[in-house]
Amino acid sequence: MSNTQKNNPLHGVTLEKIVTELVERYGWERLGNLITIRCFQKDPSVKSSLRFLRKTPWARTKVEELYLATKSSPWDQ
Repeated sequence: MSNTQKNNPLHGVTLEKIVTELVERYGWERLGNLITIRCFQKDPSVKSSLRFLRKTPWARTKVEELYLATKSSPWDQ
């Protein structure tokens, strides 16, 4: 495993896992508000969200950042 992979906190975490965990934590409506992406509210499904995030790098970045923030939050300990 390279140093880049070891230093990447998202290494080995699938986009589907990220979306699923965030939806379980916040729900579709609140998640859409937190990341200001309305597609999560208009069509609340993992399949459509994954399709959108794979085609939209800025949105994927926002979702990944929120996921990482939840993992580093002291409330999750």
